[in-house]
Amino acid sequence: MQIEVFEDKPTLGRTAAEHAAELLRDCIRKQGSARLVAATGASQFEFLDALTSSAGIDWNRVEVFHLDEYVGLPVTHPASFRRYILERLIRKTGITQYHLLDGEKDPHVVAKEVGKELAVKPVDIVFAGIGENGHLAFNDPPADFQTEEPYLVVELDEACRQQQVGEGWFKTLAEVPTKAISMSVRQMLKAKEIIVIVPDARKAPAVKACLEGELSPMAPASALRQHANVTLYLDKNSASLLSRRVAGAD
Repeated sequence: MQIEVFEDKPTLGRTAAEHAAELLRDCIRKQGSARLVAATGASQFEFLDALTSSAGIDWNRVEVFHLDEYVGLPVTHPASFRRYILERLIRKTGITQYHLLDGEKDPHVVAKEVGKELAVKPVDIVFAGIGENGHLAFNDPPADFQTEEPYLVVELDEACRQQQVGEGWFKTLAEVPTKAISMSVRQMLKAKEIIVIVPDARKAPAVKACLEGELSPMAPASALRQHANVTLYLDKNSASLLSRRVAGAD
């Protein structure tokens, strides 16, 4: 795992976007297309702003999936991840090949249908974050490290749901859905390359647990240590509790 630490979120976002853009251009040049799994949430704002402004990417050759979606939340809701992907990635770039997780339909059917599309051929790049409870996508602890299913219907724990309130997506905990469709951990690890964007001090305990603790379903993002091509982008706040020296750290 490559770990990069930056002074602030904008610098982190721009640098990660340069990396992602280079990977996309390289995939398109070598194989004619790129398959991408995009993350959502507050951690991705600066990164996606920079990526969608990058030059030289033929977005018509990019096929997009996303990591997760709430069950029962309409696409018109500000917290809808479909809405997020449409507004912050698809409409900005003109991407025409995309597969959205519709949480208003039967989630088990959606998980199966989109998972079938995902399994057609390998995923080139996954964008991800790490939750305050260490979750990867919506795989809260204890995460399922064994299932080969591409997408799962999962129960969201209170810490995960409280994070959504803290970030301003919902006004109260009661408004946050209790279930979601999530890409499985093993499916994420099948991607050729993973770029993980994790800014902010509130993520520091999870970063420490996932990088320096046991590789465990209780720290879902610790599974990233099993992948050969992961780059973790931190700012000085999210890296503040790490005891070992990491690339770019003071």
